[in-house]
Amino acid sequence: MDTQNKFIGTGVAIITPFKADLSIDFAGLEKQIEHLISNGINYLVVLGTTGESVTQSESEKDELVKFIKEKVNKRIPIVLGIGGNNTQAVVDKIKKTDFNQIDAILSVAPYYNKPSQEGLYQHFKAIAEACPVSIILYNVPGRTCSNLNAETTLRLAHDFKNIIAVKEASGDFTQAMYIIKDKPKDFIVLSGEDALTLPLMSAGVSGVISVVANAFPKEFSTMVQLALNNNFNDAEKIHYQLLEFIDNLFVEGNPAGIKEALAIIGIIENNLRLPLVKVSEKTHQKLKELISKIKG
Repeated sequence: MDTQNKFIGTGVAIITPFKADLSIDFAGLEKQIEHLISNGINYLVVLGTTGESVTQSESEKDELVKFIKEKVNKRIPIVLGIGGNNTQAVVDKIKKTDFNQIDAILSVAPYYNKPSQEGLYQHFKAIAEACPVSIILYNVPGRTCSNLNAETTLRLAHDFKNIIAVKEASGDFTQAMYIIKDKPKDFIVLSGEDALTLPLMSAGVSGVISVVANAFPKEFSTMVQLALNNNFNDAEKIHYQLLEFIDNLFVEGNPAGIKEALAIIGIIENNLRLPLVKVSEKTHQKLKELISKIKG
């Protein structure tokens, strides 16, 4: 399989389960990995926002990645989150990373310091020149406060062969369509928002990096596969079956909602590191009700 095709379909931004003492729950993580792989997801994204990477030490991250590599055992591709708002620090991190069994990195647009489009281009240019594996750009203005616009995304896609995809989570359909319209043939546009995945796929998006698929990998990856096969009638049924659940999953932030859902399903204990906290009792009850409705 060529590099690009590995990332068509359903990628999952995997959570990091914690025990009650907030150490990493490796037994829970193994359970989650098997839950995802056995239910048809296409690849894993490790150390993303959903994985609470910002509250983990470097040694914890190294241990986590090593464990995931061992348990996945080359059954599906692994994408590693490496990003930040200090370009030199990201480049240094890339140079120190062991890329054995890592198929690509997911690199978020710089947050907080709000660079211009030229600054964003130069940031990703430096990463592309330093990175020995493929790069998926990650545009999520709701978290970063800066939008990697269509023009800059396309410029990067055309200028660097190892920039192979973008996870587009701006919620801006017009922007996504401009990228699809003018992208290089092999460049992949991925949805970064679960609720918008199906409508975006009707416009030419090739898949998703999903949060909801942590809980419902079979349903979500089936929906994506149906859409890839142009069977939008059947895909739409799954989309609407999951829509209210997806909506409620993010009402008190991510990954608070998905961890609550996975605890209800019985895969992990629901523990988060501050500043994240558990969802309210109201949201817990709503998720419980929606999960039991989906499971039928």
